[in-house]
Amino acid sequence: MTLADLSVSGPTGSADPELAASVWQALSTVVDPELDEPITGLGFVSECRVAEPGAVRIRLRLPTAFCSPSFAYLMASDAADAVRAVPGVTELTLTLDDHSDSRAINAGIAAQLGFARAFPAETETEVHELRWIFQRKAHQAFVERACRVMLAAGWTVETLPRLRLMDLPAGWLRDGLRRRRASLHLVLGDHALVCVDEFGLPWPIDEVPRRLRFAQAVRVSIDGNAHFCRGLLRTRYPGAADDQRERHELIPLTLLRSTR
Repeated sequence: MTLADLSVSGPTGSADPELAASVWQALSTVVDPELDEPITGLGFVSECRVAEPGAVRIRLRLPTAFCSPSFAYLMASDAADAVRAVPGVTELTLTLDDHSDSRAINAGIAAQLGFARAFPAETETEVHELRWIFQRKAHQAFVERACRVMLAAGWTVETLPRLRLMDLPAGWLRDGLRRRRASLHLVLGDHALVCVDEFGLPWPIDEVPRRLRFAQAVRVSIDGNAHFCRGLLRTRYPGAADDQRERHELIPLTLLRSTR
């Protein structure tokens, strides 16, 4: 069986199905930094298996062989950290397949090196700033996503500056914004304002329309890139569509009317 033949929507063929399920759940918390989606939902995990008690095997794949090494390393490193933190995992073999820098990435992950040590000829710095840039964009885009839902539910541009986390419908919208706020170390309480920047500063009232337009451009760019990468993965790996999941479930507007 070749990599292109593999199709996983969860852990498969494992000696310990319960541990494999926990590992899969851990992988679902790992996001592509540029696309702001879980690697499990994007179809980037081609194998998740417990070969023997405590020994986990993970194989990753990407839409092209030339995806940015820094992005690829971030995802692979985050996946390795998430899996190693699962109780019961004693050994991990994580492999990124079919990438132009697979050898260096896989060696670096196995040795638990940072990106700078794995790619000494490329950079002398780690990718923390790059991660922060994408976390900032993800937050900005999700604020716009939340505002768009609430505008459809009856809020107005004039009232958005008063929108708080507790006003958002429970579920993916509120939880999703909280997760992105947490990555920037922003306040997570129910009374926290939604329309804030990456430092937690409220949007000035007279700038709300402009900030919304800019945030919409960021969100459209992220969603467009995600759609494009999903298509590339399906082209590169027949059957990959079976491993991909929709970004969000749609919430009927009738469920939102009471949130205003």
